[in-house]
Amino acid sequence: MNKVTTYLRESYRELLEKVSWPSWTQLQQSTLIVLVATLIITGIVWAMDLVAQSGLKLIYSFFA
Repeated sequence: MNKVTTYLRESYRELLEKVSWPSWTQLQQSTLIVLVATLIITGIVWAMDLVAQSGLKLIYSFFA
């Protein structure tokens, strides 16, 4: 039990003293970057899906 207590105490101390937390401005900028990247990737996947769907419809129309 002593090892667990020591581990928890040291983990808590590391969280408070050694971890560098981002400022509010940095956090907002990072969040905005993630949102924009998500929208761009979503658009790319949507376009790829649309192209694949159109291609498959064209191929299926040859055999219908």
